[in-house]
Formats: sequence, C-alpha cells, structure tokens
Amino acid sequence: MQTAYFAGGCFWCVEAVFQRIQGVARVESGYCNGSTIDPTYQDICTGSSGHAEVVKIEFDESQASFEQLLEVFFATHDATTLNQQGNDKGTQYRSAVFYTNAEQQTQASQFIQKLGDNIVTEVSELGVFYPAEDYHQNYYNNNPNQPYCAMLITPKLDKYFK
Repeated sequence: MQTAYFAGGCFWCVEAVFQRIQGVARVESGYCNGSTIDPTYQDICTGSSGHAEVVKIEFDESQASFEQLLEVFFATHDATTLNQQGNDKGTQYRSAVFYTNAEQQTQASQFIQKLGDNIVTEVSELGVFYPAEDYHQNYYNNNPNQPYCAMLITPKLDKYFK
C-alpha cells in the first residue's frame, strides 16, 4: 500500500471522489502543514493556522498508480484559483500535493508542468497530518442529502464519472 495526500478545497468533496476510485483502499479527511498542534475544525476555519484541508489516500499501487491519482485530482478541482474552490475561500482550501518521497515530488511537479503555467497547486513535503474530527469522515456518504453535498458534491461526482 502507498499513501498520497491531496488538498483540493473542501475535504468532503475530495474524499467523495477518491472513495470511488478503484485501487483506493481508504480515504481519511484531515489537516496538514500548518502551525497549530492538533488543530480543530474551528482552528482551520479561521485560516490563521496555516493548515490545508487534505485527504490521506491509501492505495494499492498494483491497481492505481500515483500518476493516475494525480489525473483524478486535477480533473476534479480547479487548480488555477489561489486559495479558493468555488465559494470556499482561504488558505485552508488551497490546491496542494503533499509528497512523502522524492518520487511523488517529481511526479507531481512534472504533471503540473504538463498542465501549464496557470496552475497554482503547491507541491510541498508532508509535515504532520492530523485526522479531522469523526463527523468529517465519510461525510458525503453519510450525508448525501445535506444541501452542500447535494448542490456541490453530487454534481461533481456525476460529471467526473460519466
């Protein structure tokens, strides 16, 4: 098993997509690369902690490569808006790949290079990952009729998986 860490706006959206990708064994929402130790969702929402909302993706490389996960990641969020995804604004919603080894760093950087100069996705070494509170885990699957989910996540899933 390998692990990837992606930030592409609200972690509920990113989690919902990757839970549906063959070869992905587990997706966990959380926070990383900020200054607050053991942050809470309230800390993150201020934007002052420096953390990104991120998903930790455990995947079987024999079924899904890191590059395939990058393809899904860049196809399902806007990597051209700095610190924003739709109406979600702030550094916690930035586009980022947090690598765990040199190979991931190289693959992410090369992938972004192919996409062009307008990509603002950060490529940084993973610092500390903190799991989000339990109520954030598996959020879309547990709350598909919640207005945010119904208005934003369901259409994103429908569009990607057509």
